[in-house]
Order: sequence, then structure tokens, then C-alpha cells
Amino acid sequence: MGSVELLVVLRRGSRTPLQQQITEQITALVRAGRLRPGDVVPASRELARQLDVSRTVVTRAYELLRANNVLVARRGSRTRVAPGPAPGPGPGQRVARTARHQPPPPAPELAPLPPRPTDGSSALWQPWDTTPSLRPDGAVDFRHGTPALAEFPMARWRQSLHSAYGRADAAALGYGPAEGSFALRTEIATLVRQSRALDASPEHIMVTGGATQALDILARTLAGPGDVVVIEDPSHTVLRQIFGCSGAAVVPVPVDPQGLRVDDIDARVRAHGHDPGRVKLVYVTPSHQFPTGFILSAARRRALLGWAYEHGAIILEDDYHNEFTFAGDRLPALAAERHRDTVVYVGSFSKTLFPALRVGYAILPPHLVQPFLGIKWITDRLSPTVTQDALANFITTGAYARHIGRMSRLYRQRRSRLLQALYDHFGAGVRVSGEAAGLHVLVTLTGARGVSEDRLAEAAARHGVRIYPASGYFVQDPPAEPSFLMGYAALPAPRITQGVAVLAGAVREALGPPRTGSSSAGSSRFPADAPHLPASAARNSSSGFN
Repeated sequence: MGSVELLVVLRRGSRTPLQQQITEQITALVRAGRLRPGDVVPASRELARQLDVSRTVVTRAYELLRANNVLVARRGSRTRVAPGPAPGPGPGQRVARTARHQPPPPAPELAPLPPRPTDGSSALWQPWDTTPSLRPDGAVDFRHGTPALAEFPMARWRQSLHSAYGRADAAALGYGPAEGSFALRTEIATLVRQSRALDASPEHIMVTGGATQALDILARTLAGPGDVVVIEDPSHTVLRQIFGCSGAAVVPVPVDPQGLRVDDIDARVRAHGHDPGRVKLVYVTPSHQFPTGFILSAARRRALLGWAYEHGAIILEDDYHNEFTFAGDRLPALAAERHRDTVVYVGSFSKTLFPALRVGYAILPPHLVQPFLGIKWITDRLSPTVTQDALANFITTGAYARHIGRMSRLYRQRRSRLLQALYDHFGAGVRVSGEAAGLHVLVTLTGARGVSEDRLAEAAARHGVRIYPASGYFVQDPPAEPSFLMGYAALPAPRITQGVAVLAGAVREALGPPRTGSSSAGSSRFPADAPHLPASAARNSSSGFN
């Protein structure tokens, strides 16, 4: 398969040279089985970009690794993990399975179990408002949750589709396994092992129709009337609909810059009139909290794992956007910790490739495999098998890794352009969070305090700019100042610059002229002659969920 972003974390203040840190950490990945014989590692130029070091540092590290027979490279070929037995496990490290390089085991007998009933009449349920279509009127749409679809390598994807259909036989065209293509599940296992430090067996991976279906099935499997589901506050509004349909009580618990406030769970559940012992599910986005962008700290991770084990609850880790990290050290997946079968990991290809692909997955503890499969089998029988085989081919040939690398560079540039434009036009009157990862940022206009989000969004829409108020994602304690989600992934850099300039003028207009003798922190920084774009209607529409 193609190389992916390795989970290498450099300690910049350490006395250990960077090249030695890279050497030691790649060796440790091989010893732990997260890199296995034959696996491709990033090219030296690509790894240098990922780690933000000079290429010379990576080249010297690779030379040491080749000298120690950890890596091999031949002229005209990619650098790979050396064949044969890997270096022995270090202290405390277990030997990982090598199922990827052995004949595939027979598919397990997974008898479907009956699904649990759901309560479609829940007051929390509302018809889902789909993502607005691309606007034909020239408006600058800072819609969040939309990748750069125009940059997707469609020709290369067609090759994978052609290959998959060319190999398809009568069995492939029939009713395939409800858990998904074994080839794709094997590739997913390698992806999460290398990039998220998560050692998962393909037998524990279930392919779903996007992350949303995985969440829905887990809600039906784990929660019902009388139970409690804990979600983050703020969080995506669709979560309250998905979990509410199970009949369980949905209790929001606040987040802060360290992530979910674990110590508040019991008190918040009791405040809603429920017993903390009835909590069956805790939903978290530890790598990039939606919508704040906060990252769950190491201390909170340990506290959450301990809390879940003590209460007999399952943690649902939604690891969306983990592929696109731009600042700071990457932490492994929460499910990579020793969690004693308390964590379910959910991922999706909707943001890395394209939403219409509708391929997500859940990585389950062994005791949840059959209950999950039972509901999956009843609800849609199977996800499209040939499409899954095409995706497996796309990953195996390295096209997926190359696409992620290109998109990471592109999104980094667009993110930088958005941040620079915001600070240029709003100065000290703006605060931004969530810029370390993902495809959007949370923008708070501190210089516009006292003006409603709707008023600012409507003013921007009159000038052809769409921004999305954030207060609706908060159940309690919404922002005291107008805050907006601003996506940048789908917008070319010049459009981002133009859109922010127009937005600044629209905000200045909404604030009105400064009072005589006063210095308005907001309006004094917004240009009066910002260019106008074609007018468009404003509507606070949610972005597409995974």
C-alpha cells in the first residue's frame, strides 16, 4: 500500500538530535508491529514536510535505518520496511500480528442478532437539512465540512473503479458480507495502525455508509429508553438527533481547551435528573473537537478511560479530520490506549476523498461485533462491495497517500491565507480557535460584541459572503460574542482573500458608524471600501456530517 503519515512526534527542546529521534521512533514502530515488512514509508521529502524539518535530517535518519537493516531502498523503488523478522520487541512491547503477510484467515461466522427497537417519535428528531449546493451566483461560501472536491484525482479513481469491475465475478456482484470487503478492511487496519497507532484486526472492522451510519447503529446497539448518552457541548446538532432516536436521554457536558470536562460528567447527568450509572455511551471527538477544534489532553484521556471503565460505559471516538493536522504534536487515537474494550473508533473517507463515496467504518471491541453486524445486516444488508474493492485498490497502489499529501499541502496554504486575511482585516477584534487541524476554524468577532450573529450573517450575505453562526451548536453557555464556523478547504486562496475583505466591510456596515469621540474596536479595523460581490440569501445551514 502507499505510505501514510507516520505517527512520529519530535521533542524540539530535547538534547537528542532530531535525526536520532526519527531513527528511534521508526525503529520502535517496526518493533511494535505498526510498520511491518514491506510497508512503504514516506519519501524523505514528504516526511520532512510532515515533521517540519529539513530534508537532510530525514535523509540521514533513513541512512541509519538502512544501515541497521530496518529499511531497504532500491534505485527506482520506494523505501520500505526491510523483509524478514523485524527487530525484537522492546521492553513492555507486545509482538503484533502479521496477518497482512500471511494467508487471510477464513471469514468468521457472524450470525446477525435482532436489532433493538428505536423511537422515531423522539422530540429531538427533526428532518435533516442537507448541505446547500454549490452556489452559481458567485458568492464566497465559507461552508465548513466540504473538502476540495475540484482537486480530487478523478482519473486515478476511475482506474481503480475499472480495475475493481474488471476483477468482479458473480460473487462480487451479489450480496457481499455485511461487515464489508475483506480487502478494504485489511487496508483500513494498516492505515490506522500506521497513522493512528491503533492495532486492529480486520475482523473487528465494520464498513458502513459513512460515519453517520456507524453512529446510528452504535446508538441502537448500546442505548435505549432509560439509558443516558453523554455528548460534548458544543457539538454537531445531528448528534442530538441520532442519539435521541434511540430513546436514551442525551446529556451535554461542556468542553474547554483541554477537551471534554470528564470531572463534570456525573454532576451534569444528575442535573438532568439521571443516574450516572445509566450512562451507556460517551461521544467524543478527541483529535479535533467539533466545532471548537480543541484537542483532548493526555490527562483528560486517562481520566475518560478510567471513568468509562468504572461506569461500564462505551466511549465512541469520532476521529474525523485526523488526517489534516497543521500544528502541534499528533496524539495517537484514543482507541490506541489500553482501554479494556471500552472504546469504539469511528472513521470516514468523506472528508479525505469525497462525501458521495459514503464509506465509513467502525472498529469494535470483540463483544460488540455481532450486535453491530445484526443491525447492519437488517438496515441495509451491505455497503456496495465493488466500490469498496475500488477503494482498497486506490489505497494499495499509493494513490490515497499521494492524495492526502497533496491535500495537506493545499489545506495548509488555504488555512494560512484565511488566518492572515482575518488578522489583516480584523486585527485584535478577532479570535480564532481550531486552527491546528481540520477543514474549518471557529472565528469569534470580539470587536462586534453586542451584535447578533444573525445580523452579521445577513449583512455578509447581502454582499455575497456566506458565514455560519456557531451558537446553535451550544446547548448551554453559547458564546458571549458573535462566533462563526468558517471553512476554507473548498475555496481557492484568492477567493478567501476576497471573501474576508468583503466580510470586513459587511461587519463594519452592520456595526454602524462609530460614535463621536469613541474608538470602536471592531469598526475601526474594517475597510470602508471593501469590494462587493453579487448578493445572496442568508441561511444558517449545517455542513454535511460524515
